[in-house]
Amino acid sequence: MKKRIVFALIMGSITTSIISFILIAVNVGFDSKFLMTWLRSWCLSYFIAVLAMLFVAPRVQLLVDAILKRVNH
Repeated sequence: MKKRIVFALIMGSITTSIISFILIAVNVGFDSKFLMTWLRSWCLSYFIAVLAMLFVAPRVQLLVDAILKRVNH
């Protein structure tokens, strides 16, 4: 469980910072409010992503395992 939590925290930080940065830059541009808009967006997306990785990802893994088991047999 520790490994899953650490992975979710690190992967969530990396992916959400990149995606939110690019989306804010494309949709809003680099104006005087960019940094605050990006930080607010990043914090919200980070929280949601970590929760998804902790609670949704295990169920997705079960689904993938079931699909691959069916395909391989």
